[in-house]
Amino acid sequence: MNPFVKAITPLADYRLLVEFENGERRVFDLTAYLDKGVFTQLRDPARFRLARVVAGSIEWPGEIDLSYDTIYLRSQPAAEAAAA
Repeated sequence: MNPFVKAITPLADYRLLVEFENGERRVFDLTAYLDKGVFTQLRDPARFRLARVVAGSIEWPGEIDLSYDTIYLRSQPAAEAAAA
């Protein structure tokens, strides 16, 4: 089982710095989702920045969410993301 999200910080270019309960800090890039379904609403930078942690996952207003599994498995360690 993957760790729950503990905290997030919205970054530029539709990325999120995510801190997990196990202490890991990873970067999740949302750009691949921005052309799909409800995620198109997050193209608005102001709306994207409304991300919050709810029950260990990430949610936005309008019932838009990502599970902690998706966030963990499709993110990069923060140090690697900074170098890219």
